[in-house]
Amino acid sequence: MGTRSARSIAQLPRNWKWLRTNSDALEQFSLPQPPTQPPARLRAMTDRRLLADKAANIWSSFQRNLEPLARGAQIVAAPDVTQDDIGGLASAKEEILTYAYAQTSPEVYGRWGTFPPSAMLMIGRRGSGKSLLAEYLAAQTETAFVRVDVPRMVLDVIHGAPKIGELVQGWSAALEEMPPVTIFFDELEFTRAHEMGERGAELPTGPIMDFLFELIDRSLSIEGCLVIASTSHSGTLPEAFLSPGRFERIVEVNPLFPDDIEEALRIHALAAESRAERPIFGELDWSAIVNNTREPSIGDWIRILHAVLRRKARLDAAGESPEQVTQSDFSAEISRFRQANTRIRTDGGNYL
Repeated sequence: MGTRSARSIAQLPRNWKWLRTNSDALEQFSLPQPPTQPPARLRAMTDRRLLADKAANIWSSFQRNLEPLARGAQIVAAPDVTQDDIGGLASAKEEILTYAYAQTSPEVYGRWGTFPPSAMLMIGRRGSGKSLLAEYLAAQTETAFVRVDVPRMVLDVIHGAPKIGELVQGWSAALEEMPPVTIFFDELEFTRAHEMGERGAELPTGPIMDFLFELIDRSLSIEGCLVIASTSHSGTLPEAFLSPGRFERIVEVNPLFPDDIEEALRIHALAAESRAERPIFGELDWSAIVNNTREPSIGDWIRILHAVLRRKARLDAAGESPEQVTQSDFSAEISRFRQANTRIRTDGGNYL
């Protein structure tokens, strides 16, 4: 072993001379050096993922400390709703993009001698797409999305009144610590919400309104926090929500019949086929289907579509071989919807 080592050392000068002579030839065999930093797009994706994780962790900690009061507010850390996910509603989507610049390019407003709106209020019947538009705003601004189910939170507050102060303080602390976030107050007119039923008229409206104003005003005071809200009962909404510094921009969400509904159905039909990984709809005349009735909202129509698919799934599970979805499948489900609606008001469903 010692002799082999001595021989290797003795050969070094000769090998070194060869390496110097042939260094140019060896360069072509050199291994590529790793990049000093990842590509910009990868860095951006990584940064957004880190911010999303941070937002989710902070909000989860807030909810754990105030259960059940915080159950009325849920977070989507990295919303991914795109314009193509929303059928129609062109005017409302344009308003959302305009408000988005308050987060992404606030200096643009200054160049035109104005200011971004403090907050935006969407009005429209239940199931018209307001919640989806709010999440679209968060996706456009690459912020976390917190949806506050106002009627649910009101009920929780009523049952946990001693913790209201703790909830308000925790709300501010959580938002101040979080990365930029979009807060969506869903259904400000809580007394008319279908969840309340007959209890709405018996609620201590004054103290609850003060509580809501406190949450809204604290959210508006935090830099990087976008605030948007909705109501299906604009006619009875207290004017205090529309006072200067609160919801200054009002946007009507009113789907055009039948075009917006047809577009929404096509979007959800394509999504269903993507999940099924096969064609499940036959040749359909969406216009004829939609023009069959003007009663359902977009949310109702999406529920009808999924009801048709679930009926097919039941037949499949029973060992039958159901065919692709046809016009008659929709006609039958629309009849069932109408019959059920005479007995119980669905109030618009949800635009998924």
